[in-house]
Amino acid sequence: MTSDQLLIAPDTALPTLRGAVAGLPSYVPGRRGAGADIAALASNESHYEPLPAAAAAVAAAAGTMNRYPDSAAVELRERIARHLGVTAGEVAVGPGSVGVLQQIITGMCDAGDDVIFAWRSFEAYPILVELAGARPVRVPLDSAEGHDLDAMAAAVTDRTKVILLCTPNNPTGVPISHERIEAFLQSVRPDILVVIDEAYVEYAEAGSGPDSLALYRQYPNVCILRTFSKAYGLAGLRVGYAVAAPAIAEGLRRTALPFSVSALAQKAAIASLDTEGEMEERVAAVKQERARMAAQLEAQGWKLQASQGNFLWIRADERLQSTLVDAFDRAGILVRAYQGDGVRITVAAPDSNDRVLQLLEAHAA
Repeated sequence: MTSDQLLIAPDTALPTLRGAVAGLPSYVPGRRGAGADIAALASNESHYEPLPAAAAAVAAAAGTMNRYPDSAAVELRERIARHLGVTAGEVAVGPGSVGVLQQIITGMCDAGDDVIFAWRSFEAYPILVELAGARPVRVPLDSAEGHDLDAMAAAVTDRTKVILLCTPNNPTGVPISHERIEAFLQSVRPDILVVIDEAYVEYAEAGSGPDSLALYRQYPNVCILRTFSKAYGLAGLRVGYAVAAPAIAEGLRRTALPFSVSALAQKAAIASLDTEGEMEERVAAVKQERARMAAQLEAQGWKLQASQGNFLWIRADERLQSTLVDAFDRAGILVRAYQGDGVRITVAAPDSNDRVLQLLEAHAA
């Protein structure tokens, strides 16, 4: 008997989900497609194959997959700590930065607490907040598609526990300068955790965003959030990390699901840090393509903000968004649409980028 053939009396009481879960929107990932002619530009993945050293580390560790990984991820945390000039006690890891963020929200928020973030920003923010029983406080972006820090500061109440700053912002690509974040931190209560989410930091031009480690050393309520999913190309292995004051980092490790970062992911992340120069060469190529695409699109008449991520953002109302997405779909190009706001396009290999430029030229104002 299959699940849809179960006989249940009409008056039978069944288990019910929590109200927060029943009304929770599903996270919408970038669409996937099969075929050599499909350009998958919806998920901000690296279009490069894994770094050779990372692939070799995974292959070497594959024979141990019958064993549990180190739940404390000691070797990986120590390697991240050396990379950043902090201690392993200040590092917590999880299944991607979104997994670590769930640990942060779970560890910091009780039911009814507030979490403030810009909107539009990373779509998982409100989902994780509501799942914890906390209240998401969305603050609209400013006219330049960036964080309105004054409005975010004004949104702080006695219930505020966490503030999320995404720089460069996903999906708009706009960074927050060091000076603006420092001024913001000076205005925020020290008992509020300010998370600087830097999933795309490797793609940012030097000086465009904050020196987050310097801010962390000056303001103990800062938490840095990063991932190996983007520039390091380990999206399929799920490993990210946070840097926070030792007591907070210890709390994040306690709220983590046991064994949440696989042994293969830990080995691949360590190998990636050990061969970081190769990653930086790939990032430089993406940044060059990003600049080329932005220049051509602006010449076509598109108005863009200077993205510091591995993607470009086109602000579009419902009608234009529908037109563009339909055109991209017909052309075999998968992009990420945000209803009523715009379209995000991952920067990939030059041939895929050329297809995007050609299509958008035909729809330029």
